[in-house]
Amino acid sequence: MKKEYIIIGLIVLAILTRLIPHPPNFAPITGIALFSAINFNNTFFKFLVPLISLVIFDLIIGFSLINIFVYLSFIVIVLVGNHFREIKLKSILISSVVFFIISNFGVWLIGYPKTVSGFVMCYTAAIPFFINTILGDLFYSFLLKYTFNTSLKLNITKTNH
Repeated sequence: MKKEYIIIGLIVLAILTRLIPHPPNFAPITGIALFSAINFNNTFFKFLVPLISLVIFDLIIGFSLINIFVYLSFIVIVLVGNHFREIKLKSILISSVVFFIISNFGVWLIGYPKTVSGFVMCYTAAIPFFINTILGDLFYSFLLKYTFNTSLKLNITKTNH
């Protein structure tokens, strides 16, 4: 399977899953960021694939100040993937926490009082979204991992026969 097809497929998956009805924050972007970090040798592609997925969708729904923090969180998530070199429970959960911390820091800066109380209110209000983030990250990360591994095994079996 050519990596170009994988790249295009990941971007299409990201856009399609964000267009269909879904719970807030239940999205494939963390899985795509981890998958890209682990499976692409080219550092540029590792960062480009999740970011271009976000940018294309944001062209549809619009940009806001929070996008800076969302994009930054996925840059850090690619670095998490580089560190672990494997999609596993620990790398997914750390990635979910990274997104929660960075994106909600942006929400606090943009829309809450710049006080300890405002900070606590912001992160407390984000907890229900965090649950969806974790569930989506687990679902899509393992889906990408096992789909890719299965397709590799099928390709190896085809070439050996």
